[in-house]
Amino acid sequence: MSEAINYFETVKCEDYEVFNLSYHNKRIAKTIARNFDLSEYISPLNEKLLRCKVIYNSDEIIDIKYFEYKKKEIKNFKIIKNDKIEYSKKYLNRDSLNKLFEQKESCDEIMIFKNSLLTDTSIANIAIFYDNSWITPKKPLLNGTTRQRYINSGFIKEADITLAMLKNAKKIALLNAMIDFDILEDYSLFS
Repeated sequence: MSEAINYFETVKCEDYEVFNLSYHNKRIAKTIARNFDLSEYISPLNEKLLRCKVIYNSDEIIDIKYFEYKKKEIKNFKIIKNDKIEYSKKYLNRDSLNKLFEQKESCDEIMIFKNSLLTDTSIANIAIFYDNSWITPKKPLLNGTTRQRYINSGFIKEADITLAMLKNAKKIALLNAMIDFDILEDYSLFS
């Protein structure tokens, strides 16, 4: 019998509130073709800003952990090109992403290009402000819950983003469950 593949969700909790559960529940259902209602499992420990990590497989919720969240300051990005990377589900095993992240040199974070198009960073989806609107990669490595919320609201549109477009963007935003839509205007890109 093969060992079950483990996945995880990162859920934001603050002031005992749990954020955007419907999007996390939908991603779990899409990942394992089974419905779990995370509201039955998540109970924030305190009012602080917490990162709740839900570990699961196709059969069950395995573990739930809470960590006090401190936002990482990101000012510079290393451009990493890799046409083989796959991370279409939020696998607990992040070795492929970690190997790319190790190439960041002195940068804070990486931006991953696959087949000459921007995909994601190692920890977040990305959007760029280009031609007076926010666009996000049409083919991200992972369709994040925050990314999907902003697409559904019409605030961002999907598009293929080249390196030239990224370099000409007026500003960028990182998107994930913990930082929501975090706009950066002061950042650097390194090849």
